[in-house]
Amino acid sequence: MSTAAPSRPRTRATVIEQRPLRNPDIGSPQVMTRRGWWLIVLNFLVPGSAQVLAGDRRLGRFGLGATLALWTVLVLVALGAVLMPSQTFAIATGAFIPDFLAWLRWVPLTLVQVAAVGYAVLWIVLTIDTLRLVRLVRTGRLARFAIAVVSIVLLVLSGSGAAWAAQAAGTTRDAFADLFGQSAAVVPPSDGYYNILLLGADSGEGRDSMRYDSISVVSINAETGATTITGIPRDMPHFPFAPGPMQDKYPNGHQGVANATCGWGSGINQLRTEVEVCQDGDALYPDARSAGSTPAVEATKDAAEGILGIQIPYYVFIDMHGFAALVDALGGVDITVEQRLPKGGGPAYSGQPAEDWAIGWIEAGPQHMDGDTAQWYARSRYTTSDFDRMKRQRVLQEAILAQSTPQNVLTRFQDVAAAGTAIVETDLPQGLIAPTLVDLALKAKEQPVTTLELTPEGGIDEYDPDYAYVQQLVQATLHPPAATEDPAS
Repeated sequence: MSTAAPSRPRTRATVIEQRPLRNPDIGSPQVMTRRGWWLIVLNFLVPGSAQVLAGDRRLGRFGLGATLALWTVLVLVALGAVLMPSQTFAIATGAFIPDFLAWLRWVPLTLVQVAAVGYAVLWIVLTIDTLRLVRLVRTGRLARFAIAVVSIVLLVLSGSGAAWAAQAAGTTRDAFADLFGQSAAVVPPSDGYYNILLLGADSGEGRDSMRYDSISVVSINAETGATTITGIPRDMPHFPFAPGPMQDKYPNGHQGVANATCGWGSGINQLRTEVEVCQDGDALYPDARSAGSTPAVEATKDAAEGILGIQIPYYVFIDMHGFAALVDALGGVDITVEQRLPKGGGPAYSGQPAEDWAIGWIEAGPQHMDGDTAQWYARSRYTTSDFDRMKRQRVLQEAILAQSTPQNVLTRFQDVAAAGTAIVETDLPQGLIAPTLVDLALKAKEQPVTTLELTPEGGIDEYDPDYAYVQQLVQATLHPPAATEDPAS
């Protein structure tokens, strides 16, 4: 009958050998230095693990739980961004919350912001506790300084990431709330399209006579995301209105006014001044301001609907005075300039050469434009026609769309959001932005933008347009005849 060998008594040396992180040989600087580096690395890679292995297990378990929860959320967000980007955006911004609870749409991103700040604070606590566990005075002389510096650097890196996430969440929440109306009703697509009036002008102080320099309509196919931009000449005359107060006032088409206060002529760009300076716009459109619009915008919507023959429920106004900031926030735009263009306010007298008044030039050829150059590219008109300027504005719009990739917007998010809220006004409702328009925008990235300019080159008489023909042209562009299959094939 055999007998079991006597068990080896558990001495302090045995404990040290089996659990060197929790019970190290404090008399060996080499062991303590190795242990210190391990704890610092573990704290950075898996916050909470250093405490579980060598310190307060309760604090460590809490840190590990928070870390695993964070990793789980990040993985789910990453999968959502790849597989369901529009739905993920809708959840993050609260756009999925019904309109009668719209005041709660700030909650999701606020929770993200609070969680990011809380995790950053927890990481700081864990790092300080890890340095306590390292016992720097027991490590090698050089290692004491190195471990402390590396710990601080890693803490700054991790804390900066958490701080950026918290700031991005807050910026997104505030920008979304500032830009898009919470109570505006979502209008279903009209004849298969979401149509948005796009206006551009300067809105600086003292601009009572401000007129829209750029007028176009963006039509987004509700199924495919295919985008068509229709440019309306700002001086288009005697246009009809869609049913409404302006049609009641001008049943036979806009006749305009002829005085210095209200503007000259009957061009569509005169409507802002006419409606808001020389008429009681609030009486004409009493519900405009409560819906996030203005009487001038509503009158221009009615004009654009009358011209194009389509329903246009929404608008986006871009303040060209601050437009350069958005281009700079995107890192500039790439455009091939067809002809040399002057910068500047124009000649002081008729016939003055551009060389005498230009403050600079945009040279022909490929250009990477900053915001200031892009702004002058869109506005320069004294050496070209208004129709040339319309084309350039459309080229610039397409260049900005091309530059607004998810990756670019994400890396420059803070600047883009700040610039956007400063220069953009719109009545687009939050409930339409996500997931609908976000999803369509992702689809549109894969397709070319179609442009339609209502200019003489397109067969439009600039002095006496045939509006019935214009509407036929718009319909043919938005709803091209389906290709018929060859019976012989």
